[in-house]
Amino acid sequence: MKNIVIAVVALSLFVGGLFVFTQQVTYNKPVLDTNKEKQTKEPTETATTQTEERQFTDRENDTVTSQSQEDNSREVIGTSAGGNDIVAYHYGSGDTELLFIGGIHAGYAPNTVLVAYELMDYLDNPDVIPDGVRVTVIPTLNPDGQKEALGTAGAFTQAAIPQNAGSDATGRFNANKVDLNRNFDCAWQSKGVWRNTPVSGGIAAFSEPESAALRDYVSQNKPDAVIAYYAAAGGVYASTCSGTVDPETITLMQRYANAAGYPAQEEFDYYEVTGDMVNWFAKQGIPAISVLLSDYTNTEWSKNKKGVEAVLSLFSR
Repeated sequence: MKNIVIAVVALSLFVGGLFVFTQQVTYNKPVLDTNKEKQTKEPTETATTQTEERQFTDRENDTVTSQSQEDNSREVIGTSAGGNDIVAYHYGSGDTELLFIGGIHAGYAPNTVLVAYELMDYLDNPDVIPDGVRVTVIPTLNPDGQKEALGTAGAFTQAAIPQNAGSDATGRFNANKVDLNRNFDCAWQSKGVWRNTPVSGGIAAFSEPESAALRDYVSQNKPDAVIAYYAAAGGVYASTCSGTVDPETITLMQRYANAAGYPAQEEFDYYEVTGDMVNWFAKQGIPAISVLLSDYTNTEWSKNKKGVEAVLSLFSR
């Protein structure tokens, strides 16, 4: 009888131990798996978020594809008033730098951004860039305005451009409601004019982070020529901050205009413009032109491609 009791007790202890062991294994195993899953997934997700990819427009199929960029081809030069990155993309290498700028009025004239992305597609072929030349493209200097009108501060397609683009001031200003093309140090005034409408030029020249970022980039890199896209008068305009257009600027204007088939104008005289970006470049002694597209939706890329090719040829060795 005693032996039977001992056997029952031993069996109970064995079953109880097995139950506890099973519970420990069952409890511990999911915890270990969960930790391991976090350790493997979190860095991947972070890396994906931090890895910047540029979106390219497929104009024939109206789709967007992605291509990873080399570290030295993409440079964040500043942050907008609304917290969006202002990005410059670099192509080629050399001591001569040509700077193309789109989207200072971004959402108001979204084709001035899209034409810069078309240019970037074109520059993906390194054979088109002359030896000794570096081309820099800032597709949108005003990502706040672009995001307001289009819902994104990044790349977009032609289909995303509203048909009523340019019909009002939506997307023209930055998040501080400043017209960035009135915020540069050339005849700057706190109250500027756009057509017959008063606009803010900021509390001081370069008071806005976007214009300050471009000023600092130019100070550090000293580009040899600048082409900026605007809308919508259908012409190429020279820059001046003194009333006299430099011969180098006239040559740049004529080369681009003649190749693209736009009329060339030495003066923008539709209304008074204060704090103008391109005129500020002239004040720095940098040849600069404004290319005004013919409307607010079309990039007129076939024309502008010829203008770009003429400028690249002008600076080729």
